[in-house]
Amino acid sequence: MSKLKPLSLALLLTGCAAMSLAHAAANDAATETLRVAGLYKKAEILIDKWGVPHIYAASQTDAFFVQGFNAARDRLFQIDLWRRRGLGQLSEVFGPAYVAQDQATRLFLYRGDMQREWDSYGKESQRVATAFVAGINAYVDFVTAHAERLPYEFKQLAYLPARWQPEDVVRIRSHGLTRNLTSEVARANVACKADLKSDEIRFGLTPKWEATMPEGLDPCLPKDLLKVFQLATQNVKITKDSLNARADDHGDSIQIAAAENLEETMEGSNNWVVAPSKSATGRAIMANDPHRAYSAPSLRYITHLSAPGMNVIGAGEPALPGISIGHNGTIAFGLTIFNIDQEDLYVYELNPDNPNEYKYQGKWEPFTVLREQIEVKGGAPVTADLTFTRHGPVIFVEKEKNRAFAVRSGWLEPGMSPYFGSIDYMRAKNFKAFKRAMLNWGAPTENQVYADVKGNIGWVPGGLAPKRPNWDGLMPVPGDGRYEWNGFWSGDQLPSTYNPKKGWFASANQMNLPDDYPYQERKLGFEWTNNSRFTRISEVLASLKKVSLKDSMRLQNDDLSIPARRLVTLLKPLSSSDAQTQAALNVFNGWDYVERVDSPQAALYEVWLTRHLGKAFKDAVLSKDAAAAMGAPDVAVVLDTLEQPQTRLGANGADATKKRDEIMLTSLSSAYAEMVKLQGGDASKWQWGKLHHNLMEHPLAGVVDDATRARLNVGPLPKHGGAYSPNQSTYRPSDFRQTNGPSFRVVVDVGNWDKSVAVNSPGQSGDPDSPHYRDLAEKWLNGEYFPLLYSRKAVEKATTQRIVLEPSR
Repeated sequence: MSKLKPLSLALLLTGCAAMSLAHAAANDAATETLRVAGLYKKAEILIDKWGVPHIYAASQTDAFFVQGFNAARDRLFQIDLWRRRGLGQLSEVFGPAYVAQDQATRLFLYRGDMQREWDSYGKESQRVATAFVAGINAYVDFVTAHAERLPYEFKQLAYLPARWQPEDVVRIRSHGLTRNLTSEVARANVACKADLKSDEIRFGLTPKWEATMPEGLDPCLPKDLLKVFQLATQNVKITKDSLNARADDHGDSIQIAAAENLEETMEGSNNWVVAPSKSATGRAIMANDPHRAYSAPSLRYITHLSAPGMNVIGAGEPALPGISIGHNGTIAFGLTIFNIDQEDLYVYELNPDNPNEYKYQGKWEPFTVLREQIEVKGGAPVTADLTFTRHGPVIFVEKEKNRAFAVRSGWLEPGMSPYFGSIDYMRAKNFKAFKRAMLNWGAPTENQVYADVKGNIGWVPGGLAPKRPNWDGLMPVPGDGRYEWNGFWSGDQLPSTYNPKKGWFASANQMNLPDDYPYQERKLGFEWTNNSRFTRISEVLASLKKVSLKDSMRLQNDDLSIPARRLVTLLKPLSSSDAQTQAALNVFNGWDYVERVDSPQAALYEVWLTRHLGKAFKDAVLSKDAAAAMGAPDVAVVLDTLEQPQTRLGANGADATKKRDEIMLTSLSSAYAEMVKLQGGDASKWQWGKLHHNLMEHPLAGVVDDATRARLNVGPLPKHGGAYSPNQSTYRPSDFRQTNGPSFRVVVDVGNWDKSVAVNSPGQSGDPDSPHYRDLAEKWLNGEYFPLLYSRKAVEKATTQRIVLEPSR
């Protein structure tokens, strides 16, 4: 049991807590009592041995208050940084290097009618947010007054956490996931250097579709067009250079995050629900493992909220109230991304006589300019001019071609605060109510799976879906009035499923529109994630007569690579007179396509796939200019072409097959040579985990000494898996560091709730000195779980720390 920090005068152990203390002695739980202004009645936070807080309150308002208080207690620096980044207030505490990022972020704040905004999430949304931030502020006030409880990061950076307003929760949009602005720009770049047909190698479109050039568009876009957008949406990068920047440095020391290939940054998830008829428990099962970027602390936070009329447990993001993934004692719910296109880039002709005007419907229309002060640590405030068109924020002005560029994003519409809408659906008690709650869901666009205690299962996608009557959203368009959104498709115009005959439903970000769905009319989106994860999940679930909880756990941690199986199948008939090439082929003999840490086959396969095969494929099927205009090709397109070579490698089947084999053998030989350089000439000693690794990095890792960095970071850890297995382990090819994948996993035994399991890596706490900061990392790495306890009796038995909150009158 960890020792509590010394209690200040404000932390008074009172007679009212005598009963809690007596129970604490019985189960060896440390107890502290805190008087808190803003709380209506006594509440408790029971923290179990895995760091999960179980909150018991006398009302739902108090429950959300305590949720905010507890989030600040465990993750204060993380949520303070989330708020500052989202509102554009980094410069105030970090200095002038962050002015450009602050200005960029402020362009994407919600600035519409706040009553419409609150109403979008249900009648109680404002009350929930108000209670939640009141709880955060109560803890902020406490640590501000008692420096000994201030988290390490604030002491290191010499500033205090800020107090929140309820609007902060919903106005911040730039942390969410929308799409497809960056792909529009990438597609335009290929069209500029080559043609749109070539771009099908960069990103294959599904359902079957061909992009077209919008009338009047010059696709040759400026090089730094997306710099402002990337600044607005990337994580905060804290370096010694940025903290020590000169007063006149307004952003030059902040590096823009740039991926080496598209799939490196594509964040996804898996989920499935199993009906009682297919379940080994005789009850429904819900499994979910969202895939996002890794950090210390993690993006997700597991919480249990219990109050009259509400008893919900699961994960959300610590800066938001409610639970996004979990169960409420009647229904279970889990999410993955459903790839609706919610962004468009508009290109405007500027008035040559007045650069403050742009052409719209044949007339010159003035930009809207908002002037805001950005406070700067150690310097004078900076006045930021935030420029908007009728469609959205201006991110670039190209003087050479007399053009301006603005983004229209779903972010700027009411009801688009990412995940905040979960405060409504998490309290549904049946499928009808759950589906009704999802009708107005805004962001991120989701596949929600559903299961209930009566044995029903279902699928309800949701997300703000723009109507584009005369284009498909795949390219930038002129902003002159010819390309306008015509409202939005309603939630009940999206497909859904209830109690499917096969007894299960799964999603993994693949294109899952039903065959009869009118996609040509509604054009929800044509850029979906590689379907390999879904293929593997489907074949496993279909092959099992009954699906158990352990089956679902194993499947979440499944490292079998469908692309590896497809590629090695093509290699099996081949041989080579070249000794090195034949040695490379021999490596794959007997491989089961599972990417284990100690696997030589996985090491060679991944080096081949990401460093050699893609480039060879591009060079074979594209012009030199087209190949140079894109990064890595779409692996799905590569696989499909290699299996059906006549589609792109020549009309003559024999010639196409010969060319296919040459591409594969030559690139494989090159990969083998690289592996010899990386790990020596004995292929049997190669190991994937010596290359592939996970590092959960703390935001301050770049500004502290080595010993402190080791305390803050978790890893590097040798990592199994790859980008296309259910246990997604996407990495950047430059150094094989994992970029995203599951950090939170949950498997819910619907109706037998205490048998549910979860894991959250590296741990629940954001305090580097807490025993719960990194205690779950090994479990996560090894595919292990802890019990997600729900009943009060089970929670009490596992409690190691008890915090009693009492109203301060």
